[in-house]
Amino acid sequence: MTGPAPSRRRWLWLEYLFAAGVLALIAKAMWSVWFDGYLPQPFFYEPSDTFMDWFNTAYWARDDGVYDSWRTIYPPLSFVVLRLLGKGSCYAGAEGLMVRDCDWVGLVVIHAIFVLNIVLVAMTFFKLDRRTALPRAVALSTGLPMLYALERGNILLLCFTAMLLAFGPLLKSARLRWLFAGIAVNFKIYLIATVAAQLLRRRWLWCEGALIATLLVYLLSYGVLGVGTPKEIVTNITDYSSGFIAAQVLDIWYSVTYQPLISLLEGQSFPVTNIVGSQVSEIGLIVLPILTRLGQASILAAAAATWMRPEVVPPHRVAFFGTALALISSEAGGYTQMMVMLFVFMESWRGVARPSAIIICYILCLPGEIVIGYIPPIIRESYFAGRQVEVEFGVGLGMFLRPGLLITVALCLSAATIRDVWVDIRHQGWKDRWRYRRDWPLLPGILHPRPHRLQGRAQ
Repeated sequence: MTGPAPSRRRWLWLEYLFAAGVLALIAKAMWSVWFDGYLPQPFFYEPSDTFMDWFNTAYWARDDGVYDSWRTIYPPLSFVVLRLLGKGSCYAGAEGLMVRDCDWVGLVVIHAIFVLNIVLVAMTFFKLDRRTALPRAVALSTGLPMLYALERGNILLLCFTAMLLAFGPLLKSARLRWLFAGIAVNFKIYLIATVAAQLLRRRWLWCEGALIATLLVYLLSYGVLGVGTPKEIVTNITDYSSGFIAAQVLDIWYSVTYQPLISLLEGQSFPVTNIVGSQVSEIGLIVLPILTRLGQASILAAAAATWMRPEVVPPHRVAFFGTALALISSEAGGYTQMMVMLFVFMESWRGVARPSAIIICYILCLPGEIVIGYIPPIIRESYFAGRQVEVEFGVGLGMFLRPGLLITVALCLSAATIRDVWVDIRHQGWKDRWRYRRDWPLLPGILHPRPHRLQGRAQ
């Protein structure tokens, strides 16, 4: 039995090197917490606000004004879950930081979900490829997006669990997969694009089952919560997407798109031209939208290629297209990159585009920052230290690079998909697939599948 090729071994060592880098930067962050009292950049810039995404949402889960006062864009499921996974007595007449100090159940649940995700990610990658399972599991389950979501206490942690079970290899039951897909969409509504993308592979029944599950989960959670009609959700989403204006550099702290940076360069609320100059702002306002449109166009082109040859494109790649298109097109926070990375790390080391996408995802997992401009230290309350600490942050290079790297990942896998489909068309791959005989040829000169070819190959 021969071992892996030398080039393959080099790539494998590179993956382990990146995983070691993730662990080393985690150790550096823990050192900062122990000696400085707060998590370093790129973690959230307000050290007193740790885990507050969870507890702020849990507070509003017990308030009927969650849609008309807080103007949330979450479907009702998040609030139903947070009602159950918390100590209800802590929210009687209290809010803010006091709730976090009281609700120990919520703190335990946040960390339990994080540990559960580590286990499920490891099981998933060991089932896909044992050789690359360890470094990819380390990078995804303990990398920057997951750790940032943990530090914020964001419900995205639980949404990721549902996504992993819906689109990963752990569950064999289609109905259970539909259920978890419906749960994921009800946590983060933009993931409807991931479900709809399954139609590119003619998975009509799968898509229909997932959409029905989505509707049933919504109706059940709406019945429990009592608020959150489709009209309220759509209105709040529309107001949120049309009313966002970046007012300061902190608004681009850890974003998944260039929308906050474009808004900042437009200078509607912050005179950025006085700092970087009008020429830089003008170039940015031209280049950044072009990069975004290029990423979106590449995904749409790859989707069209997938529709022509669905049997050539693996299921996880199709899920990637739907998720990446949704995240590139709308700002949902940098930690949502974990959804895209899940599918990228299911790819194999073949060609150039796939390894490039994998390497970029490893880079995005590194929980560190290269600070290119410092700001004066400020005094802030720290949750971890339990006292006031001197906080040092600055303008990080990753603020400007991370959205572009995600677009580059989309470009790489789109190019790989288009090439695979082109090679299959050039070699008349359709002629041997009797299962797809009812498809339209779509292109001239395509040989139609024939039964005797299959019989000949079987013999």
